[in-house]
Amino acid sequence: MKWYKIPDIKKTDQPFIKKVKVANKSICLVGYAGELFALSAICPHAGEDLSRGWCAEGKLVCPVHRFSFNLRTGRGSEGQNDYVETYPVEIRGEDIYIGITGLWEKIKQAFK
Repeated sequence: MKWYKIPDIKKTDQPFIKKVKVANKSICLVGYAGELFALSAICPHAGEDLSRGWCAEGKLVCPVHRFSFNLRTGRGSEGQNDYVETYPVEIRGEDIYIGITGLWEKIKQAFK
């Protein structure tokens, strides 16, 4: 896994959703209930930008069709049968890092 520093964003207790580009991926960095989460910024239902959505009850809600995704697991709400990818987040001093697992690492893990 490779860790990427996210520039110009600092941890805060205020809720926020910011779209960042990391390793050619669009990712929503979400501050919610005092924690940080990183999820894919693309809704699998209709391809909408999830960073334009909002958080409610521990879920990121799509601004178009109101599909919602668990901030911890990326799983869609009951009946959706979909998910968004999640990424680990680390705070190192004042800096925020997002971990990205490369394709070959994922393939190797699948065969363990």
